[in-house]
Amino acid sequence: MQGTVDGFSYGVVTPVVAYLMACLGGALGLRCTTRSLLVDRSWRPGWLALGSAAIGSGIWTMHFVAMMGFTVAEAPIRYDKALTFASLAVAIVMVGIGVFIVGYRGATGTALFTGGTITGLGVASMHYLGMAGMRLRGTLEYNTLVVTASVVIAVVAATAALWAAAQVRGFLWSLGASLVMGLAVSGMHYTGMAALSVHLHGSGAVPPGDSPAEILAPMMIGPLAFLLLAGVIVMFDPLMVLGGRPEAKDTAARARSGPSYSVPRSGDRHVPPRRRGSRQRPGSRTPQNW
Repeated sequence: MQGTVDGFSYGVVTPVVAYLMACLGGALGLRCTTRSLLVDRSWRPGWLALGSAAIGSGIWTMHFVAMMGFTVAEAPIRYDKALTFASLAVAIVMVGIGVFIVGYRGATGTALFTGGTITGLGVASMHYLGMAGMRLRGTLEYNTLVVTASVVIAVVAATAALWAAAQVRGFLWSLGASLVMGLAVSGMHYTGMAALSVHLHGSGAVPPGDSPAEILAPMMIGPLAFLLLAGVIVMFDPLMVLGGRPEAKDTAARARSGPSYSVPRSGDRHVPPRRRGSRQRPGSRTPQNW
């Protein structure tokens, strides 16, 4: 018996909120990735780690906000805590690998392909591991072709987002990258959900585990608090908001202020510069002997 699946039991509320969560995590994470390219190498791991955790928390929160609206009419749904937490860890670790590759190698073709592929696979792994944590009186079945399409969407969009983050062109550029990242996560999620069908096993006891309201809402408090903390860090770092390389800004400021001149101190001897190409005549005094 096939179950009646509904992924929008709360209408457009859960898709919109889920997309905003993905964009928030992507915006903070990609700004941290951009910031890592503007600092000394000793600070780079910290910014990349913060960015990885922000993106991972954002996509995990997006997934389970969307799952709040997922129901099977004939069977109650429960969640396994261990697998649900494991999906968060997988998201942070795999996204971190991709972000670190681009953070250290730059927007080269090989780095973007490798980092984007790993990041996209991290998004997909988080999704399907989270789905595996569902407990209901039935079996989840997937359409292989649609699942493949969902993974391709995640990889392509994640690669585009990392490329945009590595351009270091200011806040608006990274904001656009975060919208692409949100599209990657949301598009992958709902494409993967379109591949899902539930085969019910008939009447029986409710499977063990916690209901969505009992487990998902409390579990999302931690990632949401972390995203808030990351947002505070971004807001109080001017380079994170304005973007651009510090040395480039200093050069531009010097160019606008005009040429600088040094005033000789009293007692200093004026040494006229030699003209380029002039030769020293034999027996003439050098400036050191004046």
